[in-house]
Amino acid sequence: MASKTLISKVKSQEKTTTKLGGDPSKGEILIADDVVAMIAALAAGETDGVSNVGNTYTSEIMSRVGVHDKTKGVKVDIKENIVKISLSITIMNGYSIPDISQQVQKKIKTSVENMTGMTVKSVNVRVIDVEV
Repeated sequence: MASKTLISKVKSQEKTTTKLGGDPSKGEILIADDVVAMIAALAAGETDGVSNVGNTYTSEIMSRVGVHDKTKGVKVDIKENIVKISLSITIMNGYSIPDISQQVQKKIKTSVENMTGMTVKSVNVRVIDVEV
């Protein structure tokens, strides 16, 4: 199948990128795993009821020393054309944890698949805090 997306890992300047297949005569398409993680973090953060994405304590300490985690504690594993995502969130008081977690999963899956063309196999959500 010539139209089937071919994906391979490429190590580039200490960042892992995924090479998306396509027409080699037009050039190659590379996407950094951090970009996929950023898409997931943004999608989760836009979900009503989510106050923070990632480990707030680690992020706060790191930002004080000048290191800003652009992926906000989102972990991405990409093999072939399959993406597995894990992240931690803080939910606002008064919201249903199961409902918000499911909304986050759905929004991340939709966003990543629409923006990258990859298939999201799983989105693991860990609720680490409730903001009062």
